Amino acid sequence: MQLNQIKDKFGSRKWSKRLGRGESSGKGKTSGHGQKGQKARTGASLLGFEGGQMPLYRRLPKRGFKNIFAKKYAVVNLGELQKAIDAGRLDASKPVNAETLRAAGLVGGTLEGVRLLGQGELKAKLTVDVDGASKTALAGVEKAGGKVTLPPVKEPKKKGKRYERKAKAQAKREAAAAPATS
Repeated sequence: MQLNQIKDKFGSRKWSKRLGRGESSGKGKTSGHGQKGQKARTGASLLGFEGGQMPLYRRLPKRGFKNIFAKKYAVVNLGELQKAIDAGRLDASKPVNAETLRAAGLVGGTLEGVRLLGQGELKAKLTVDVDGASKTALAGVEKAGGKVTLPPVKEPKKKGKRYERKAKAQAKREAAAAPATS
């Protein structure tokens, strides 16, 4: 075999269809785009177009709301905590927080906090420091003799002229009502 005898294996290279090169090619004249109109042009998009009838996406009512500022919490159940303690991944004598949960493999990823839920049963006495907890989780931890610490709840800021006017009017009403009752 010599260099001038080397060829590609048959079928390894596919010829592209040559569009618009005469009717005998099979893809001549309109190049496979049919006749004239919007669909024969580049960039045509008729998705959702129903021939002038009101499209389905506009006939149906709008529903719901997605809060883009909502925090995404990692969820940990009481049963998972008990399993980790039984397996020796968590120490019941030390406080449990996000770092210890991550080290134990109960929490992963980048989330804005840990939320404790009440599924399962907790037998060990724990001090849990989390960003949120359900009522059943609080009851379950307290039943086992433990304690849950949550961050303080921030009051929303009340600002603006409208709020100030309402506050002044309320203070006036309270001042006027106070001497009358005493």
